[in-house]
Amino acid sequence: MIKKRLIPWVVVAATWVPGVAIADVDFEINGLDDMLEENVSVYLDAIPASERRLTFRFHSRVQEEIEKALQALGYFDPEFTYDIEDRESIDDATVVLNINAGEPVRIAEVDVQLTGDALHDEAFRELLNTAPKVGDVLNQGQYDALKVAIQSLAVRRGYFDAEYTLSRLEVAPGLHQAFIRLHFNSGTRYHFGPVIYHNSQIDEERLNSMLTFQEGDPYLVSELGAFNQSLSNTGWYSSVLVEAGLDDLRDDRVPISVNLEPAPRNRFETGVGYSTDVGPRVKVGWRKPWFNSRGHSLNTDLYVSSPKQTLESTYKIPLEDAQREFYQVQVGLENIDNNDTESLELISSISRHWQYDTGWQRALFLRWLYSDYTQANISNISNLILPGVNFSRVRSRGGAMPHWGDKQSITFEAGDPALLSDISLFRVVGQTAWIRSLNDDNRFLARINGGGIFTSEFERVPPSLRFFAGGDNSIRGYNYESVSPRDSEGQLEGGAYMATGSLEYNYRVSGNWWAALFVDGGDAWSSSDPHWKTSAGVGVRWESPVGPVRLDIAHGFENKDDDFMIHFSLGPEL
Repeated sequence: MIKKRLIPWVVVAATWVPGVAIADVDFEINGLDDMLEENVSVYLDAIPASERRLTFRFHSRVQEEIEKALQALGYFDPEFTYDIEDRESIDDATVVLNINAGEPVRIAEVDVQLTGDALHDEAFRELLNTAPKVGDVLNQGQYDALKVAIQSLAVRRGYFDAEYTLSRLEVAPGLHQAFIRLHFNSGTRYHFGPVIYHNSQIDEERLNSMLTFQEGDPYLVSELGAFNQSLSNTGWYSSVLVEAGLDDLRDDRVPISVNLEPAPRNRFETGVGYSTDVGPRVKVGWRKPWFNSRGHSLNTDLYVSSPKQTLESTYKIPLEDAQREFYQVQVGLENIDNNDTESLELISSISRHWQYDTGWQRALFLRWLYSDYTQANISNISNLILPGVNFSRVRSRGGAMPHWGDKQSITFEAGDPALLSDISLFRVVGQTAWIRSLNDDNRFLARINGGGIFTSEFERVPPSLRFFAGGDNSIRGYNYESVSPRDSEGQLEGGAYMATGSLEYNYRVSGNWWAALFVDGGDAWSSSDPHWKTSAGVGVRWESPVGPVRLDIAHGFENKDDDFMIHFSLGPEL
């Protein structure tokens, strides 16, 4: 029971007139450390406004809440006094509470016992190492959390018959001692039983290859979540639910039920957009997420903008580990009419893909490129067969406009007459981008792109393999793909080498709106030394539901007469 001084209470009682309503009663708490004061405040704030009247009943409620708040943290013998400030005001009053928490109750004994299979489970040993220790001040919340954590861990790890044979917290306030007694019988740990699929259009053999566990392995609920996510990521199903059959436990085995709803065989997508690089653009997609019972898929996309039109189909063949290893066969047609480039290309490729636990992906590919083009005043036809390899990784946290992330990618490819290419060449392209944040309101972005073509017959290299810089995602302040070597007539030739970089700072102005400052630089060049272009500017970012929308005003510094340019774009930053 809380001890209180009577003389101050007489003063308070004379002031707390029954039935007098006060619009807003606040509390001022003195004498407690931060943790105790915060807990008392939480309990007092729970008193509803309808009860905040200066009455004896309110006084009793305040005393009750203080008592509960302090006992929860191990203080059973506090003393306090009351006072009221601004009691002449009908609209406002402050109740001043001067509290002495007293001597705390400390834990005198921790009696936690495990029986059953959990006795030899390392996960339980690690959990029990976090239990309160003898001599600690009693915190009833920690006791309750430990009790719940043991039960939760048992369910997650397959101890479905587990129960407490004893769970008690004993407190002796007069001795300032507490005794924790938790006796937990986990029983037998269950193991994964058979996996039963319902309503799947994909071969069970293919699905079983994606399992992250085997029948007979010790049960872990996290494995069910991983398998559920893997099935969802395939795109084969519109609904996936993997659950343990807890109503059908047999011989320490738990059957796994996989309830599936096939995705539509055909799905059509349309999209429109705009950027200052290419102007208005339209995209139409045809998706066949499952072409047959082996899980093959087909995607076809038509992309149309003023400078570029592309038609491409991709056929995906999953291997034994369907999500991490697969083949892709691609065919496409691309027409470009941009600046001083005109080209019509036929493209076909086959690639083998691996995805690793580190997040890195590797692809070996062989592609055929037929290009009929005019670049500046030179027209040509190139027929190239290019084997190559790509390594890439993308990491991101924070949704469509991440607060942390990075991207790395590098591609090597080569051609030679011995491999049926018209010319001999070696090409490398790489990029890295980074996003980091100081807090919720400050973001920093950095990007570097580079590449090179090594050949003695550069004039026979198709425009799609040459390098151009400038534009929304390159060097802002310069037109789209307008930075490259020029011929004697000033027409763009494309470069054999390219390097660009960008530094950007974003500051959250309000909600989903950000302000941006940036500096870009780089060049695309051939035999001569690069002539670095630099630009700087400001911008606005809107964190839209479909991704960041960017509006920038940039100024290039190559010539003193350069104008400001507006850049508008949307899409992922990595």
